[in-house]
Amino acid sequence: VQLQASGGGLVQAGGSLRLSCAASGFTSDYYATGWFRQAPGKEREGISCITTTGGPTWYADSVKGRFTMSRDAAKNTVYLQMNSLKPEDTAVYYCAATPFFACPLLVTDYWGQGTQVTVSS
Repeated sequence: VQLQASGGGLVQAGGSLRLSCAASGFTSDYYATGWFRQAPGKEREGISCITTTGGPTWYADSVKGRFTMSRDAAKNTVYLQMNSLKPEDTAVYYCAATPFFACPLLVTDYWGQGTQVTVSS
């Protein structure tokens, strides 16, 4: 299984970015994908999660109302649309996935590489 994350960058506060995470190699159609982030000196934080079964998308309170996670089943890709970005959103963002799991993603079997998001004030 491979997860390929992309889309990070530098943006001013109030701006937007969209992250992508393309999955390949899953032998099952049923899995959950989550986005996590880790800021310098802080613990990794789960921020959103979506399943392939169409259940409700989960968001951490810190991003609820600003970030939207979606999924393109045909491309096996999930997206994280990040709006109204704040300097405190600066972190390395990772996607992770686990077969036969629900949201929030409390167990992470597979990880993508991180992508840096930097929000300037």
